[in-house]
Amino acid sequence: MEQFFNLYNQGFIRTAVCIPEVRVADPSFNATRTIVLAQEAADKDAVFALFPELGISAYSNEDLFHQDALLEGTLAALEIILDATKDLNMIMAVGAPLRFDSLLFNCGLILYKGKIMGAAVKSYLPNYREFYEGRQFSPAEEAISETVSLCGQRDIPFGADLIFEVENIKHFKLFIEICEDVWVSIPPSSFAALAGATVIGNLSASNITVGKAEYRNSLIMNQSARLLSAYLYAGAGPGESTTDLAWDGHAMICENGNLLAESERFSQKPQVIFADIDLDRLVQDRMRMNGFGQNARTHRDIISRFRTVPFSVETPKKKLYLNREYPRYPYIPSDRTKRDERCYEAYNIQVGGLSKRLESSGLQNLVIGVSGGLDSTHALIVAARTMDLLKRPRTNIKAYTMPGFATSDKTYRNATALMKSLGVETNEIDIRPSCLQMFKDIGHPFAQEEKIYDITFENVQAGERTSHLFRIANLRDALVVGTGDLSELALGWCTYGVGDHMSHYNVNASVPKTLIQHLIRWVAQSTQFDSETSDILINILETEISPELIPGQNGEQPAQVTEATIGPYELQDFNNFYTTRFGYAPTKIAFMEYCAWRDKEKGDWPDIPERGKNQYTIGEIKHWLQVYLYRFFKTSQFKRSCIPNSPKVGSGGSLSPRGDYRAPSDSEATVWLENSGKIPDKDD
Repeated sequence: MEQFFNLYNQGFIRTAVCIPEVRVADPSFNATRTIVLAQEAADKDAVFALFPELGISAYSNEDLFHQDALLEGTLAALEIILDATKDLNMIMAVGAPLRFDSLLFNCGLILYKGKIMGAAVKSYLPNYREFYEGRQFSPAEEAISETVSLCGQRDIPFGADLIFEVENIKHFKLFIEICEDVWVSIPPSSFAALAGATVIGNLSASNITVGKAEYRNSLIMNQSARLLSAYLYAGAGPGESTTDLAWDGHAMICENGNLLAESERFSQKPQVIFADIDLDRLVQDRMRMNGFGQNARTHRDIISRFRTVPFSVETPKKKLYLNREYPRYPYIPSDRTKRDERCYEAYNIQVGGLSKRLESSGLQNLVIGVSGGLDSTHALIVAARTMDLLKRPRTNIKAYTMPGFATSDKTYRNATALMKSLGVETNEIDIRPSCLQMFKDIGHPFAQEEKIYDITFENVQAGERTSHLFRIANLRDALVVGTGDLSELALGWCTYGVGDHMSHYNVNASVPKTLIQHLIRWVAQSTQFDSETSDILINILETEISPELIPGQNGEQPAQVTEATIGPYELQDFNNFYTTRFGYAPTKIAFMEYCAWRDKEKGDWPDIPERGKNQYTIGEIKHWLQVYLYRFFKTSQFKRSCIPNSPKVGSGGSLSPRGDYRAPSDSEATVWLENSGKIPDKDD
């Protein structure tokens, strides 16, 4: 069980960037401060810790680098660090000035348990404005030796072409570059990533000037995005010389363009920042984005020159949960400003898609079925905004509510009120007579007043609604707007063919249920319509999610509860996002999901009430994940293979065979279900 609840067994590594206090030209002091922060990082179970450029000697020594006393003191300090960290289960990258082949090099040393695994060398030396490194150091290309001896250790790999492969941690391949290396047009890390490096560490000094930090942030995040890599950056902190420069102790950890952790700038205290890196995500994206491999082939001559330094490390053998925040709702940003922007974009993508389709069809009208539930509500407000955009009257929307045997009073009232408040043409068709005729025609027991509520009973109603809408569209020169969402497509929770599966154009097919909820709330709160409409929208959000196909005892609220059958949408949307967007194994998804949902006090948005539970056990997560896996991989692909046209909304949001996802309709779910069997049934 501890193996499952350990991030190192789920494709993650914990990393740290350390910004110690230094004293200029005092290697002994710097060694002690390095050791303290290394111990702190190891105590938090990090497997890799990055330190700043020339941190053992300090960076701002200028011509003191040519003094034997300083160079010898640096070697002595390095031996102290090696001895003090020989029992730490953590890789360290520390900076030091080292002399080889009668030349002085700016180096980043990879240390593990008292052993020097390799020495990375700075390739590009800044020698402009305030920088004079070309005066003190030689670049990597001038090195003669490929291996060196240091601190009594022999045959240490040396150069700017080293990739450190941690053999017992899948996909962990580390490359080190130093400060200016990432500021040049084609950084060494670009080629290293093409050669397989997934984690880039940059030992930097980088003095601070006004506006430089913003550019530095952009540079590091963009480099990690281009390389589909993790990128750790350590800038010089307190104690460097301020004779002519200042320092802000800037540290960052990025992953594929996302900033995971950042230090407090201008702090006068030592700092350690941590972030859990998802190595599986990096490898998945590189595999999917074939341009990465094509780029590697273009530069095969260069990347073939990289040398691999393999070794193994010890990892913690205990429960170790993620410190990284994986949002419970991956389709929706937790930051309110970003969430509003995401809703704005999604809403207008839908409106833009529908307006183009309506114009290209040559039709003037839209037909839509309105149930009073989430999906048809959102599709209706998209349709209303589309008519506004095209400067057509909203009465061109022919909206129909079609009560059946299980329609609740609440959803009926909401459907009718919403149509009237939006000013669309409001219609009603009772489908029960036509359903009864169908039951008679096919010999269903319900026609003989037997209360048999089977799948036929449900689908006859869904089919009658859609059949009416299509024939109304023929009659009224209109386009049928589909309402089914991404979550329903993923789970196969839609009636195939002449049912809620089919339409002329579906505005919701790329939008998951959790996002639809927040889109509706965003529309209501941003007062895009009048206050009456906003109040109706909020009331709809508070209604139980239901297909309303099976009658109950209480006619006020829906009797049939969708999530009781297919699982909570907040879990299933999480499962769908990480299955389709990243291709993660079920065990990894369950681990991430458990880390996100195990704390009942932790919520994504204090300003928005959550619909579902505040906490799920690993047993509940396993159960609903297995429901998702069986339905997604085994039973419902045939419905996705022939869905109507619909605009893609999000990066993890399309199951159209013409877009993101292509799969056989007759595959098995065996390997996914077998993998999910490794998920524990209990938390303890």
